[in-house]
Amino acid sequence: MFSQIALFGLAVFALLVFSGGWELPAVGENATESGSAILRVGYLPAYAAGFALIAMRPGSTLRVVIRQPFLVVLLTVAVASMFWSVNPDQTVRRCFALVCTTLGGVALAARFRWPQLAEVVGAAFAVLIVACFVVCLAVPRIGVMTELFPGAWRGLWREKNGLGGLMAFGFCILSAAALLNPRRARLWWAFAGLAVVLVLMSTSKTSLVSLVLGAGAVGFVLVARRGPAVGTAATWAGVTGVVLLVAFSLFAADVFFAILGKDATLTGRTKIWSAVMREIQDRPWQGYGYSAVWGDKSGWSPFAWISKNAGFQAQHAHNSWLEQWLGLGLVGLIAWGLFYLQTMTLAVISVFRDRGGGLLAFPFLVVYSLVSLTESIAVVYNDFRWVLFVAFAAKLAFPDREVQA
Repeated sequence: MFSQIALFGLAVFALLVFSGGWELPAVGENATESGSAILRVGYLPAYAAGFALIAMRPGSTLRVVIRQPFLVVLLTVAVASMFWSVNPDQTVRRCFALVCTTLGGVALAARFRWPQLAEVVGAAFAVLIVACFVVCLAVPRIGVMTELFPGAWRGLWREKNGLGGLMAFGFCILSAAALLNPRRARLWWAFAGLAVVLVLMSTSKTSLVSLVLGAGAVGFVLVARRGPAVGTAATWAGVTGVVLLVAFSLFAADVFFAILGKDATLTGRTKIWSAVMREIQDRPWQGYGYSAVWGDKSGWSPFAWISKNAGFQAQHAHNSWLEQWLGLGLVGLIAWGLFYLQTMTLAVISVFRDRGGGLLAFPFLVVYSLVSLTESIAVVYNDFRWVLFVAFAAKLAFPDREVQA
């Protein structure tokens, strides 16, 4: 019993560190990784916790890795990119962090069954939710924005979209925890409700769209599992809804952007995408090296040209697909695409065959897919969302019957 509690606590601790919720209170909103020793070493305890989980079940971890060949190729390309990186020292350091972050997700998949995994991640979100309410209500100088969006809650992160986006994911996770663990359903539903409140208080419309989409995905799974006829009808309704949404966004773009509170450039994102594509054309096959572009501030660097062509300085490509192409080249982009396709295919299958995977992985991946179009959240070191993506992707290929008690 004690060992199970310790294992649960270790996993929750690792996820809390990867959430980055400690960065703002610890170092302030202007600190960067290169300028803060705390940020450089702050994730080491999470790496240690991940390796501890692996050490407890090394055989299971190896079996999980073997079933993710595209993930292995993706990491291999990232590590190999140090040989052609425009910033090799930075690529080496961040590849180490990426591998450790990814192994953390693999360790979760190897060690927990779906209901347990839902509660592990749900517990991490519950802690973050409580902490956000405390910091927003008791220490508003930290938790509430005062300059760009006065009054908007940002919680433990540097801006409101950080809070709103994570809590949209949190709602999906906490809903799954409630549905997969009926004895504690009231507890998890209560935290899911609080996650909704935080999304609303963040005033982030993009996060609100993600929340609605996630809730719809949870409802779709519940309906689809009621029987073959209902499942078929739900699938057709879901496909039709997606097609109509895409058509609406294409042919009534002005109305669509107005609803989201965005301009036609998606707050400058289209300018970044255009500038990034110009740089990709110079090195389409090998890219510039993993996470090498955005840290190279020299006068003739790719970052300098992207900033010049976009008209401002960005922190990343604001698109997970362009980010892989820019850093890892076409081979890395293909590896990421195949890994993503494998994961989504297994997630769709799980909707009809595996209650755990359908309820926990599918809604999360639906929201992840949307967010990945406007944010660089794939193959990211020290990132909560990447840890969860890897964990769910690996778990979809590693059923509960193979997890050792």
